[in-house]
Amino acid sequence: MRNKILAIGLVLMTLLLVGLVAGCSSGVPSGSLELKGNLNNQQEGIWTTGEGKVNVAPDVAVLTLGIESQESTVAVARQEAAAAMNNAIAAIKALGIDDKDIQTQYFNISQTNRWTGDKEEITGYRVTNTMVVKVRKIDKAGDVIDKVAEAGGDLTRVNGINFTVDDPQPYYQQARDKAYDYAAAKAKQMAAKAGVKLGNVIYVTENSATNSYGMAYRNYALASDAAPAPTTTIPSSISAGQLEISATVSLGYEISR
Repeated sequence: MRNKILAIGLVLMTLLLVGLVAGCSSGVPSGSLELKGNLNNQQEGIWTTGEGKVNVAPDVAVLTLGIESQESTVAVARQEAAAAMNNAIAAIKALGIDDKDIQTQYFNISQTNRWTGDKEEITGYRVTNTMVVKVRKIDKAGDVIDKVAEAGGDLTRVNGINFTVDDPQPYYQQARDKAYDYAAAKAKQMAAKAGVKLGNVIYVTENSATNSYGMAYRNYALASDAAPAPTTTIPSSISAGQLEISATVSLGYEISR
């Protein structure tokens, strides 16, 4: 048995020595891993980016309006807020706004507290109900704000206004076309400067965005210390301005040899 173990040990030692000799003769250190491949990850070709912009007059105003009531009990605060909101919605519908364009955005009932010395006391309860109203005739946006302020009285809160386009897709396409043409023209100019020819397009990507500017509105923040909307005697003036719809296109070209 002992002789058999010695024989197996000699065989293993012989195999190990053969492996070491082979590794040295091949130039590869024993126990190492040889990796082969192209480690150059740089992009080849000509890569450009172009931006296209289209200015358009918005045709939809999105108003964020709300009612906020604070009373000593939840029941009274909720009832007061519900009555004011019902009046506000009725006033909005009287202006021709469809039900589908009136949506509740936020509803909350919370405690109001104050500290007396080192003790916190509950002073009452606040009910906040906020809705989003889509006005498809922008010239009515000021009327909607005024009528809601009248209907909701001192409980009215106006959080803000945004403008948009009901169907922006045609304008995105125009902006995208401009961006692509600009990126392609830059690639041709760069190829001419470098003394090479453009090959096939091998990469295309696009990003779109809508930015608003030139708009003016009254903003009564929806917050615990917000001031109530004033009694309406002079019509609110709303200026829609313009929307800027933009697209950015990036192109990658092969270089033709």
